[in-house]
Amino acid sequence: MHDTPEEPLRIGIVGLGYIGTTVGEQFHRHADATVRALCDLDTEGLTAVGSRFDVPSERRYTEYTTMLEDEPLDAVLVGTPHTLHYEQVVAALERGCHVYCDKPLTTDLERARDLTERAQRSDETLMVGYQRHLQTAFRTARERFADEAPNWVTASITQDWIDDSQGTWRLDPELSGGGFLYDTGSHVLDGVLWTTGLEPESVTASMDFHDDDERIDHRAHLDVRFTNGATGTFSFYGDAPSVREHVHCWDDDGAVYLEGRQWGSRKLTEIDADAGEYDPYIDVRTEQTRADAFLESVRSGADPPATARDALRVTALTEAAYEAARTGTRIDVPRAE
Repeated sequence: MHDTPEEPLRIGIVGLGYIGTTVGEQFHRHADATVRALCDLDTEGLTAVGSRFDVPSERRYTEYTTMLEDEPLDAVLVGTPHTLHYEQVVAALERGCHVYCDKPLTTDLERARDLTERAQRSDETLMVGYQRHLQTAFRTARERFADEAPNWVTASITQDWIDDSQGTWRLDPELSGGGFLYDTGSHVLDGVLWTTGLEPESVTASMDFHDDDERIDHRAHLDVRFTNGATGTFSFYGDAPSVREHVHCWDDDGAVYLEGRQWGSRKLTEIDADAGEYDPYIDVRTEQTRADAFLESVRSGADPPATARDALRVTALTEAAYEAARTGTRIDVPRAE
């Protein structure tokens, strides 16, 4: 590793879209980090973000391999289109850098397995951008299911995703790897799997596609069977007028509801066996930013809140769901081992 406990972590950012600038801003303002270098194909964006993050022109790159070779970096933030993540994460890890990678970690199951194995062998931190792991509501629900997973789950999310994605790489399957399920839907799958500890066994799915080649889904419906006998239904609507998320997890004692709108923290409601509802106090002021959590993991050497193995489980279920939708059959979900 390049860093010492007394020095701010030197960060290089690859991709200056929403994640690169949002999480990048957190690093830029953090006392324990400094944004040293930037990389993006858009030279106008490089200039604008470079000025915003106080990165001089000689540290702005259009090739990430050159940035990794030329700059003394401790960590890399990968905020590029989904299908580019794998090679960029591998390159950063091989240079001895810690990595924060936006979700999904990769859109290929074997590549997800490879990155998980690399992370396990490496001394460097690899954190994936599943921020529900940082939200108090999801963490509280996870505590409830620590000893026994729920037996029934329903989850959904809506977004005006198709309109929002017009003219962007998100509607190019060579860069996105898929549609709404692989984008916003990935957060919901991860949130359920991480919170409940459920292991998917098989899935059937139906999808409505935006493109003639049936690669960019804008609606998806999943029926999942889990290894403990639990079942779950998931609905993803990428052509709705606003963002709403609902995750309902039932066990023999009642249920936990996780709900919210737009991209803020979620609300937690507990339901008992007599249908009584309770809203436990959720202190969102204690929630870490993604930069906080990443830097803490790097400094302590502890696993990050969202690991490569967490991401592998999501990729395994997602890939199986796409196959199920295209074949019209129930597909076994490979175990994330």
